[in-house]
Amino acid sequence: MAPRASWKGYLKLSLVSCPVRLYPATSSSERISFNQLHKDTHNRINMKPVDPELGLVERSDLVKGYEYEDKKYIIIEDADLESVRIESNHTMNIEAFVDERSVDIIYQDAPYYLAPDGAMAEETFVVLREAMRKSGKLAIARLVLSSRERVVTIGARETGMFVCTLRNPSEVRGTAEYFGNISVGNPDPEMLQLAEALIQQKLTTFDPKNYEDRYEIALMQMIREKLKGHKPIIAAAPERGNVINLMDALKASLSQSKPPAKSKTKSEPAAKPAAKAVTSAAAKPAAKKKI
Repeated sequence: MAPRASWKGYLKLSLVSCPVRLYPATSSSERISFNQLHKDTHNRINMKPVDPELGLVERSDLVKGYEYEDKKYIIIEDADLESVRIESNHTMNIEAFVDERSVDIIYQDAPYYLAPDGAMAEETFVVLREAMRKSGKLAIARLVLSSRERVVTIGARETGMFVCTLRNPSEVRGTAEYFGNISVGNPDPEMLQLAEALIQQKLTTFDPKNYEDRYEIALMQMIREKLKGHKPIIAAAPERGNVINLMDALKASLSQSKPPAKSKTKSEPAAKPAAKAVTSAAAKPAAKKKI
């Protein structure tokens, strides 16, 4: 089945435009999730809307309300929302181009894939994609998602484009409250040199496959053991020795001369019997994970 688009409209640069479709680039469907059950009956609990005066009410009787003063609301109808029409409802109008490094990572929010909507749109789409790829720039545009306008970046990615929504500046907290009391300091030159050597020792190429969610793997193993009626196997955390001081710790770390640490992949066997609970996700059941 073809993936469902989150948004359909037009990508526009000056007088050039083409129909496009926007798709979520990530999915949480593979995460383990739980349902709430009654502790005695094990029946699944249904969350139903309750009015303080009327008790249980039908969802069809619910309307949207905006609280403009304490406990005072103005009712917002679907027709009211439909009447709010701006260009970004249906058009991603490119307003500017920027260097990728100029977009602070703290503003980056949700990732999406952008593809042409139909074969007739491909020629224009490819021209815009390759122009951004060769210039090494990101486009800045706006679109309406989930009843709010979002500023987004657009860049070339493989044969398509990559879109990332950006957080509003009002959503990003300043650093002064958290970093204000941390001294700039002048690290000891020898300790700084040791720390830099330790970084070089552990330098590697990032591969997300090497960093699986070990807690998720252990959680699924625990669930399997419970389904079998077994007591879950608990993998004990490794013991850590006492650190006497930073200099000794840096020297001891360098002397270990170990390659960069990485999480076990699905194809790697367990290194220790005690770590059985966290070794592999290969045996994950294909069935629904909700318990």
